[in-house]
Amino acid sequence: MATPLSDTPLSPLKTIAVVGLGTMGTGIAEVLAKAGREVVGIDISEAAAARSVAALESSTARAVERGRLTEQERADLLARVRTSADLRAAADAELVIEVAPESYEIKQQIFRELDAIVRPGTILATGTNALSVTRLAADSAHPERVLGLHFFNPAPAMRLVEVVSSVLTAPTAVDAVTNLALDLGKDPVAVGDRPGFVADGLLFGYLNQAAAMYEAKYASREDIDAAMKLGCGLPMGPLTLLDLIGVDTARTVLEAMYAASHDRLHAPAPILRQLSEAGLTGRKSGRGFYTYEAPGSATVVRDALTPLPGGLDVPGRPVRRVGVAGSGTMASGIAEVFAKAGYEVVLAARSEEKAQAAKARIGKSLSRSVDKGRMTAEAAAQTLERITPADSYDSFADVDLAVEAVAEDLAVKQQLFATLDKVCKPGAVLATTTSSLPVVACARATSRPQDVIGMHFFNPAPAMKLVEVVRTVLTAEDVHSTVHEVCVKIKKHAVDCGDRAGFIVNALLFPYLNNAVKMVQEHYASLDDIDAAMKLGGGYPMGPFELLDVVGLDVSLAIEKVLHREFRDPGLAPAPLLEHLVAAGCLGRKTGRGFREYARR
Repeated sequence: MATPLSDTPLSPLKTIAVVGLGTMGTGIAEVLAKAGREVVGIDISEAAAARSVAALESSTARAVERGRLTEQERADLLARVRTSADLRAAADAELVIEVAPESYEIKQQIFRELDAIVRPGTILATGTNALSVTRLAADSAHPERVLGLHFFNPAPAMRLVEVVSSVLTAPTAVDAVTNLALDLGKDPVAVGDRPGFVADGLLFGYLNQAAAMYEAKYASREDIDAAMKLGCGLPMGPLTLLDLIGVDTARTVLEAMYAASHDRLHAPAPILRQLSEAGLTGRKSGRGFYTYEAPGSATVVRDALTPLPGGLDVPGRPVRRVGVAGSGTMASGIAEVFAKAGYEVVLAARSEEKAQAAKARIGKSLSRSVDKGRMTAEAAAQTLERITPADSYDSFADVDLAVEAVAEDLAVKQQLFATLDKVCKPGAVLATTTSSLPVVACARATSRPQDVIGMHFFNPAPAMKLVEVVRTVLTAEDVHSTVHEVCVKIKKHAVDCGDRAGFIVNALLFPYLNNAVKMVQEHYASLDDIDAAMKLGGGYPMGPFELLDVVGLDVSLAIEKVLHREFRDPGLAPAPLLEHLVAAGCLGRKTGRGFREYARR
């Protein structure tokens, strides 16, 4: 005998019940009612139902003020929503969306009761982002009608909806809710059943690593958040985001992910348990990683951990003249940054021809800035005049700061630092722009390791605001102060971190990218769906595969190998698919093919 959903095409879902009227349930109810659906909001707490109605009235009133709804549309929307404290109110619904607390016991109880209330053809959807949809379905009388429908918060604004199938779900049920999501103006992404699905599966591993980084006192909360916002273009830093999501919620999601994956990257950082059990759950409690003005407020206030303004204990060394070693894109970009800030710059390369070509590249960049109205032609000419090309590092004899931006090869860098040690005057600060190699190894190539520091600029250097300032155990305090003072003058945001692989940004970014590759490798989701999920659900400027192809798969693989070698964590081992693509010469946009194919220029 056929199951109720196996063969029969479903009519459009017109009456929908939402069980659980917290923030998410209320947002989903608003989205459904706005799209013309009849909505039954159900919550065992009459107070919660009343708060939900008040929130709907307030939200729709703001929409009228902003011209997004007319008064009549608002009245019609509100009239389509009714609330109840009795689950039997869902009897006539064609779809029930459960948004109860993340507990198997609570959700299974709701599904068991619904089995006895709704019609056999009614679809039951769980809004979980952490629990197994399959486990919930298996406990139902009609597992073929159970699936996941994961909206993102705030539901009215966020376009992503993950449609989660178990091995038991009927295709007609998936089609019906996918069509509903499209009708709601959302972007549905089809995913299989594993904790975190796509967006949260990638996001929470990254958030967990950021929490562990902070707990290890590797970098301050402010520097971790600033690094990821400025270095990756993210809308919010990871620790701020954990406070917004709820530290306790994040811990629950990670526990579920770890139970399924046994990947140490998903094992909740101990600080998440400590904060949760202390009741410091983030914005909702008024304190988490940061302290807030009041519970529920987004306004951060000073606390004992807030850094003091101008917190450098020792004044830096004077810097008037800067040497930049290298002739590539990064070297010319850094030279441009210093020259724009008024420094005299010596740009040294292995030949006069390479040095002149690098200066010409800077000239073109400055011309583009003039064309776009960002600087005057006179200022551009003065900037270019401050740059002196040279074919020998002997020209660094009088520089106060030497910045190395040559190939990412330790032997090459060590040889260069040995040369700088010989030619630079005593007291000159020697900086490496490495993104993944040990700064101390460069320092030990000199007789003055106390003068060596990391200054990791991001590409393109003229546009990117972030500089990771990397101190070794040998770096002098006034050298650290010098680099901070210079960063202020060149209008960059400096963040402090220690000398370990990946520093802040790459140590958090590349495991996330590697996990995305693993998802595709395991046929869990498509490239396009993963990229869409992270852009729409996480607010990322680029999906992971877009970014990998831009960075270069060979560069990404090299960084992942360094991270794996440094931390010895099996979860950081590069995905075999990434290694295969690099071996095949598919390196991304620069070769015309990486994860995607590109038109040759």
